[in-house]
Amino acid sequence: MRKSWLLCVLTGTLAWGQAQSAPPPQAAPADTSASVPADAPVITITGVCDSQAKVPAADAGADCKTIITKAQFEKMANALAPNITPQQKKQLAGVLPGLMATSKEARNEGMDKTEQFDEMMKYAQMQILQNLLRQKIQTDAANVPDADIEKNYQDNLKNFEQYNVDRIFIPRMKQMEAEASEDDDKNQKLTEEQKKAKDAAAKAKQQKNEEAMTKLADDLRARAAAGEDVIKLQKEAFEKAGMKIESPNVNLPTVRRNGLPPGHSAAFDLKPGQVSAVISDAGGHYIYKLNSSTQLPLDQVKGEIHSKMQQDRMREKLEQLNNSYKAENNEAYFGPGGAGPMPPPRMPRPRPGVPPAGAPQPQTPPAPSKN
Repeated sequence: MRKSWLLCVLTGTLAWGQAQSAPPPQAAPADTSASVPADAPVITITGVCDSQAKVPAADAGADCKTIITKAQFEKMANALAPNITPQQKKQLAGVLPGLMATSKEARNEGMDKTEQFDEMMKYAQMQILQNLLRQKIQTDAANVPDADIEKNYQDNLKNFEQYNVDRIFIPRMKQMEAEASEDDDKNQKLTEEQKKAKDAAAKAKQQKNEEAMTKLADDLRARAAAGEDVIKLQKEAFEKAGMKIESPNVNLPTVRRNGLPPGHSAAFDLKPGQVSAVISDAGGHYIYKLNSSTQLPLDQVKGEIHSKMQQDRMREKLEQLNNSYKAENNEAYFGPGGAGPMPPPRMPRPRPGVPPAGAPQPQTPPAPSKN
């Protein structure tokens, strides 16, 4: 957000130059800018005069110079992008001379006196003011009092508990054995009735397999509650499901309430040593055993709470601004529906062999939660 205007400056100015192949990446040199005095020249542009007098580029001599000191450059750079990086300063210094030369020539041509310039400036000023307002909202939202952070912590103590749980995953169905290749040739010769009968038989077999895995989950849950080793039970679940991959890690040592799907929250209401009922969803069946729980201290989660409260405050302020106005458009001019919504972002084309987003995925065990 804060660097958007700098990116516009860099992108727009670079369009004047010819495209060049990017040099190979190199290690960033040490930043020595702090040792340069504030009044020292950091950019000297020969051929661009610092005055407002009209001097065509062709007539600019060796005496026509613009000198930019460190203080002047940093004032501009920090206005464009607070917390600007040394690399971005270098990029800005690379495009600034061309920007100054071309804008100077545009003034010589009188383009800053045109109606088009005035209208573009109006729009640009609105964009700049909007950007500055967003920066202010972000800065104001970051000023969260410690008392508010502590109150949020006390009001949501359960969200800052850390649990050590064991999880057994049972696939929803057994892995179906691949049919012999010659069956494909036979299928092409089947009548419609025979194909329907074959499909019905396959569906019945699949349902039977699902029922068998549901029964297995209930059995493993009872044995886990009786004290059997959960690692052994997980291995048995995969063997009976016909899974050809190694069974997943059973222990989740530092999981939080937001680290499991919402439907699995019953795992956090257990007492140490207790085993949950079977929790089933589209991915399979899950059994949890709670080993221990720890209340994280405020100092350890203070940054997390601050970040969330900052985001919430920003969202609330932006929603308030968005709801503060209502626009009506002339359909005779804009067409039905007025101004349409912004087009959705272009999605990359799927690579061969990679299923598109939202497509059913192969049945795999859940990955350990990240905290």
